[in-house]
Amino acid sequence: MPVNEIELPEAQSRAIAQIVREALARRRISRQTLAEQARISISTLEKALAGRRPFTLATTIRLEEALGQSLRPGTGRAAEVPEPARYAPDALGSYSREGVSWLEGRYLTLRPSFGTAGALFAYRTEIAWDADGARLAFREAERIDAPFTQSGSVAVPSQSGMIYLVTNWHGQHRLAVLCRPNIQGEMYGVLTTLHPGRGTQLTPAAAPLALLPEAAAEFGYGRIGRDEPGFARYQAYLARVHDDGYARFFTTAP
Repeated sequence: MPVNEIELPEAQSRAIAQIVREALARRRISRQTLAEQARISISTLEKALAGRRPFTLATTIRLEEALGQSLRPGTGRAAEVPEPARYAPDALGSYSREGVSWLEGRYLTLRPSFGTAGALFAYRTEIAWDADGARLAFREAERIDAPFTQSGSVAVPSQSGMIYLVTNWHGQHRLAVLCRPNIQGEMYGVLTTLHPGRGTQLTPAAAPLALLPEAAAEFGYGRIGRDEPGFARYQAYLARVHDDGYARFFTTAP
């Protein structure tokens, strides 16, 4: 392989991508413009910035020439790094911590119980900044079915205005799609996941989902049946997903 086509290590590629994103923001130029100035394809630049492919030495040198700054350790500005990355990956929305700090916190999480008909399932979801990964991360707690506890990344793209809680475990995905918090700090939406059936069988499942400030957890966590204290109040929150139009559920049934 020619020297210039050698792929840079993953950690170095992430650091370069961060510097390039910051340079684009400071200079207010588009990725297309930078690609043209560096004489590389826009596809190559987009994939490298999104972390879908590493930077090559040749691509890095061309970007350095176009930006007029060094991108590699020991050769200029990059020698001052590694400072903590300030922006989430493009695949999560390229947000800064300051731009999404309002999402950090603990939330009472409500959905229908998958195991008991007519019951609710209540647990806690914690959202916090992951400095190492430069992104918001979430993790669940207070689940009575602890082996199924989920954790993952939070995507906050500007285009849709929605919030996505994404679990990717060896290619197996679970996704929650939520509206942005209302004035009470409540988020409503839909959960798509897999429901364990008999033996090792897994079945796709979807359900309404509500995340509320933790102060709303006055009746605690766990599986809550219709005759238990707190069911009516928790159910009223969950019913808002459909009643207030936070999500739509389509069917061909009459």
